[in-house]
Amino acid sequence: MRILFVAAPLIGHLYPMVPLAEALRAAGHDVLVASGGDAAARPPAGFPVEDVVDGPFNFGRIALGTMLSRPRLLVRELAGRAGTDAVGHIFGAVNDRLVEATTALVGRWRPDVVVHEPLCGAGAVAAARHDVPAVLHGNTLFDDALLLSVTTAKMRARVDVPASAAVLRISPDSVVPGASGQPLRPVGYGGGASLPQSLREPGTLPRILVSHSTIAGPGSTSVLDRIIRLAPSVDAEFVLLRAVDKVGGRTLPPNVRAVGWAPVPEALETASAIVHHGGAGTIFAALAASVPQLLTPGPGDRTHNGQRIADRGAGLAVPVKRIDAAALRRLIEDARLRAASTEVAAEIAAMPAPAEIASTVFAKFG
Repeated sequence: MRILFVAAPLIGHLYPMVPLAEALRAAGHDVLVASGGDAAARPPAGFPVEDVVDGPFNFGRIALGTMLSRPRLLVRELAGRAGTDAVGHIFGAVNDRLVEATTALVGRWRPDVVVHEPLCGAGAVAAARHDVPAVLHGNTLFDDALLLSVTTAKMRARVDVPASAAVLRISPDSVVPGASGQPLRPVGYGGGASLPQSLREPGTLPRILVSHSTIAGPGSTSVLDRIIRLAPSVDAEFVLLRAVDKVGGRTLPPNVRAVGWAPVPEALETASAIVHHGGAGTIFAALAASVPQLLTPGPGDRTHNGQRIADRGAGLAVPVKRIDAAALRRLIEDARLRAASTEVAAEIAAMPAPAEIASTVFAKFG
């Protein structure tokens, strides 16, 4: 079969889909990826990628332009209280930039199935226009079918999108109760980068990874500054991921080091904890590795995500300005955080692997 994967032009939206794409390719299917922006600049290893963005892509500019005309919604979004209202408007505008080229690609390449993520309604619309079955591949801590509906509703394209031929969700039941769809085990994908040798073995101190959003914008790296300031008062080793160019020539405390692009899933194998911005991909990677996490609530899904993890007991949700040494010590010392993380990791391990989904769910499209 020919299977087209379509994702919004952001690596955090594409990378969670890569393990299933790899499983389908290993099963002998012809797989093509359609995206753009950062996702096209750092494509998944071994896959051909079609750039379907109409012109230059700047997510921040699109999001800001969309929200400036809705000032009250903007205030709620910046506080992380907009739910799915703002995301529908923002990604509706993003998908308006993708839908025509994606439709043309479906018509030209003639896939048997289109697999898309919930914030890439362009994939669903393009599939519907050509009467191709569409599979919704979840990548969030929301109900993914709901996210798809609010996104397609805000697109300029007026197409009646039929129900997905299948819905795959990567969220464990205990983290997102009641989410619809066929469970699919979330498997981390690090972008094909190699793990630095220095991160392959545990250190003499507990290792805390520190990550930040791959979407540039005001405050996107503020967590790095906070950790650098607090690190001398915490008996742990701090590793700042994707941060070499962010900290420049600054003198770092002895227990802090910055590395370049490193695959988070692999780095978690020798880590005791992780501090990050609350992106879904990092959350699932930490849960699968049974590593406690500290998330910094903020715009978009970050506040919602942080609350989900805190409610499950697998981590802490602390605004950047309120992170202190005590919170960092708790992250590596609190046995309850570790126990809850281990419970969720076992739950994830019991979910069907991508290879199983490739041979069962996709069999009906052959």
